[in-house]
Amino acid sequence: MAAADPSPQELKEAIRARAHALGFDAVGFAPAALDDRDRDRLARALAEGWHGGMEWMAETAERRGDPRSLWPEVRSVIVLGLSYAPADDPLELLEHRDRGVISVYARNRDYHDLIKGRLKQIAQWMHQRFDAGVKVFVDTAPVMEKPLAARSGVGWQGKHTVLVSRRHGSWLFLGEIFTTLDLPADPPERDRCGTCRRCQDICPTGAFPAPYTLDARRCIAYLTNEHHGPIPEEFREAIGNRIYGCDDCLAVCPWNSFAAASREAAFLPREALTAPKLADLARLDDAAFRALFTASPIKRLGRHRFVRNVLIALGNSGDPAMAAVAAERLDDADETVRDAARWAVARLRPSRGIPTESN
Repeated sequence: MAAADPSPQELKEAIRARAHALGFDAVGFAPAALDDRDRDRLARALAEGWHGGMEWMAETAERRGDPRSLWPEVRSVIVLGLSYAPADDPLELLEHRDRGVISVYARNRDYHDLIKGRLKQIAQWMHQRFDAGVKVFVDTAPVMEKPLAARSGVGWQGKHTVLVSRRHGSWLFLGEIFTTLDLPADPPERDRCGTCRRCQDICPTGAFPAPYTLDARRCIAYLTNEHHGPIPEEFREAIGNRIYGCDDCLAVCPWNSFAAASREAAFLPREALTAPKLADLARLDDAAFRALFTASPIKRLGRHRFVRNVLIALGNSGDPAMAAVAAERLDDADETVRDAARWAVARLRPSRGIPTESN
């Protein structure tokens, strides 16, 4: 007698077990749909210009608002999370002004490659085992992954707009598998932020117009990672020594107290990227930059924007001796770097005014 086909619930639990076996820390199942509130929130952000120079968000808005516009055959979305929770307080490095602070998620390998590889393993297994149609996505695709994660029960979208998990706090990388399987959805997670507004209050640049809304144009993560050209002067002092990203609003979330440090070896911080000397980073040429950030998400930034960030941090170091280091970049081939160098030297040697040449 032939074995009965697995029920949708049995399919779901088999997929969950497979995901956990491959190292994922959170797994949730959602219907392939979003509600009007999610689309309205996106529309308002775009109308207000809060996406800044990320024009691709506006260009893909219609597809973002409906998973079926990406793939009409999709019936269920599997949301998978991988913890990158740090072992130490990432805000402690902000006090060491001669060192650069790199966001926790970027202190080792690029998570996109690792997560996508594991998603493909699960998707291939689902196709072979259950004859399922599958597509995998990480955050480079026009998928509203945080609302989907909330609908899947993995967490809720906090007041800082990042996903929050009761078990993993604010430290989850997300990936999605779209499938033609019609799987039972998990109960959505309810918002548990309550009256807390620590993430709003700590933001150095006031990037939150209101709870659950982010103006990327004021966000240090956007300014250091996505923004092209000179960083607006009104934000430079507030950037401090952050040279790639910002963890402030994530780090102060009370739910992080339940998060165990990540056990994923690829996310453990490389020593060279944990508290690098600003003086060394300011002297990177293109070849040295590429060598240092091989397999790192920082590599896509390019040497010029990265050194721009480093020079802003040098200008905030408060150490007049660092002016000589910044002055080495006054004749840099890139105008954005030269602009940041002029600003840094003027900050560190205010009595001499804004320099116009390297001497």
